[in-house]
Amino acid sequence: MPVARSSFKDIDAMFLRGKQKFRSRQFSAAILFASLVLLRSSQGLAQEVIPTPVTPLPSASIPTDGLFFADIVVRGQPVFQIGSVSDVSATQRAQIVNRRIASILAQPQASRTVTVVPDAARGIAILQLNNRVLMTVTQQDVQDFNLPVETLAQQWADQLNRAFEQPPLAIDVGQRLYSTLRQFQRDIIDNLPSFLGALLALLVTLLLAISVRRLTLLGAQHWEVDHNSKVLVSRLGYGGVWVIGAIVALGVLGLDFATLLGTLGLTSVALGFGLRDIISNYFSGIILLASRPFRLGDQIVIKDFEGTVTQIQLRATTIKTYDGRVVYIPNQEVFNATIVNNTICTFRRNSIMVGIDYNTDITRAKQIINDAVMKVEGVESNPKPEILLRELAPSTVNIEVRCWVNSRRLPFLETTSLIAQAIKEALQQAGIEMPTDIYTVRLRNLPIISDNHRVNSEL
Repeated sequence: MPVARSSFKDIDAMFLRGKQKFRSRQFSAAILFASLVLLRSSQGLAQEVIPTPVTPLPSASIPTDGLFFADIVVRGQPVFQIGSVSDVSATQRAQIVNRRIASILAQPQASRTVTVVPDAARGIAILQLNNRVLMTVTQQDVQDFNLPVETLAQQWADQLNRAFEQPPLAIDVGQRLYSTLRQFQRDIIDNLPSFLGALLALLVTLLLAISVRRLTLLGAQHWEVDHNSKVLVSRLGYGGVWVIGAIVALGVLGLDFATLLGTLGLTSVALGFGLRDIISNYFSGIILLASRPFRLGDQIVIKDFEGTVTQIQLRATTIKTYDGRVVYIPNQEVFNATIVNNTICTFRRNSIMVGIDYNTDITRAKQIINDAVMKVEGVESNPKPEILLRELAPSTVNIEVRCWVNSRRLPFLETTSLIAQAIKEALQQAGIEMPTDIYTVRLRNLPIISDNHRVNSEL
């Protein structure tokens, strides 16, 4: 019996020792599992992804969100871009880095200097700030930007340091300018074929427009029109070629012709209402140049203005008056007004009224007047002057003298003045009286009396 009891005690002791060993193994396994978890977490803090080999990733592992690059932002402004790695997209990776940068900027610190910690064994470099990991430069970044890992890491560290050191206003202005220039550069590169095609279309349009203008002016030399009409036709051809060329250039740039025509239609309606007077002046100018009621140098009368035409434009007509003033009349008013062209013909007829006494021989007086008029220089002999009895006035017999002289204003006035002077002198030499008004004639024969008496005479 004692032997049996001791053997049971030995069995119990062995069982207890085995149980304690099992518990210690379970505890060791738990400690080992916790250590692996903590190590995994620390590696996740040290870098956002596990370093990948240099070999390219298969197409199935590339993120399909369409964003292969994303901006690293400091105080709301982009500093540089990073790409996607492994199974992490560029957007997700940038969000992790930007969150760490934002947390660092939120803490008041005396200095913020980003340093580079290379890891040659794994072929990576870590960007740290005050012993805190910001991001990891991987071999995928090396492939994306075609730079050595240390050079790329140092470049990003320098950009971050400059962004941390600059004040927010300088960062805002600088980064906005950088973003604008970069976007402009990308747009130019993307649209370079369209720009080159549009530029080529404009060059061809310029050559065609110049050729059409020259050919039109050359062909218009045989037309029986004035120089202004020739210039007008050449300008219309030049402008028409440019309109067609501009539409073709816009089409090369990718503008839809249907949209362009719709826009031009709406624009023309709006311009028609807003600029109807200006457009009316231009169309009136075109009609005036085509119909040619007057030319440059003509002396015309338009409404209250009389003078010489100095310039005919599509918008207005310029007249220099005889007293030296310059008047710009809109072509719409010129087109609607009554125009008197004094110089469209070389000669113009003038008219002078002469009054002779009732006792004068009218035939003799007419012959004297005709001889005096024909002696004046500037009077045309064909058609010959006309001497007509026009009116039997109360005190005179009025004779109208008509003759043709130069239609220009100055020769017309000078010749008319010489004709009147010659008629007066010829009649005086012949002894023919030229009475004045009837009242003056009768008062001249009245006796002189005092103011207290009344003249009983028929006036």
